[in-house]
Amino acid sequence: MSKRNWALLAATLVSIIYGVTFTIAKDVMPKYVEPFGFILMRVGGSMLLFWLITPFFSTEKIEKQDFPRIIAAAFFGVALNMLTFFKGLSYTSPIMGAVLMVTTPMIVLVLSALLMKERMQNRKIFGLILGLIGTVFLILYGKSVINASNATLGNILVFINAVSYGFYLIIVKKLMDKYNAFTFVKWIYTFGFLMVLPFGWSEFQAVDFTNVPMDIFWKIGFVVVFSTFLTYLLNLVSMRELKPTTVAVFIYLQPLFATIFAVSLGKDDVTWVKIISAVLIFTGVYLVTQKRVKSE
Repeated sequence: MSKRNWALLAATLVSIIYGVTFTIAKDVMPKYVEPFGFILMRVGGSMLLFWLITPFFSTEKIEKQDFPRIIAAAFFGVALNMLTFFKGLSYTSPIMGAVLMVTTPMIVLVLSALLMKERMQNRKIFGLILGLIGTVFLILYGKSVINASNATLGNILVFINAVSYGFYLIIVKKLMDKYNAFTFVKWIYTFGFLMVLPFGWSEFQAVDFTNVPMDIFWKIGFVVVFSTFLTYLLNLVSMRELKPTTVAVFIYLQPLFATIFAVSLGKDDVTWVKIISAVLIFTGVYLVTQKRVKSE
């Protein structure tokens, strides 16, 4: 398998994990852990994992002039990204959270054109729009919108998260071109942990661990190990070979996989809306990921 195909597979796995995470994270918060407290556990746990495993894969040193970029990546890719997403998800429904997240590819396309001077190919623009239509169609008509205590505020926060993640994908690209992924990702999470600590400490202290069911502990562990630690590694693998706009389009697959996951558990059923949406999404992803020029 070529490096590019490995990168596409990694991006697909990230979408599958994130698709499941929407539901799992909602089970944990805010009933057992408040959003910012959950973020502190998520970032702190992943930071420890990265520091423990990095010596086995890399002994590189970060050059001093690259730390400002790392700090910026930590802010947009960890602190602002996660804080707004989890807080927003606690106010809105997982479905509406998903529909706002899929604006990220369009945001990345615009940012890439403005900041990286990436050429906006008609094929890629058409694929992004097609995938967006399919995803919005799936989310709005494929399942009812429930469990949203303050949908407006939640939706605004999730949209800020989408913009933040778009900036992160562009900022981290230059680090990927220069260093081994393990070299800088441990620092991204270290600075990210320091940034979320003031927001999450009080909520973390308020958690009554004696009354948290074992299945909730497993779900917290899933978010730390798979939804954070593993997905960030897989994302970095995909970004080494793919452009930010190509990586971002895989976000369209998240609500689709979330639906497939629900259907497999018997919590949802297959309808023509889901089938048509799936065709549109996969067609859009195909158009964006097809390699036409050597620079891709």
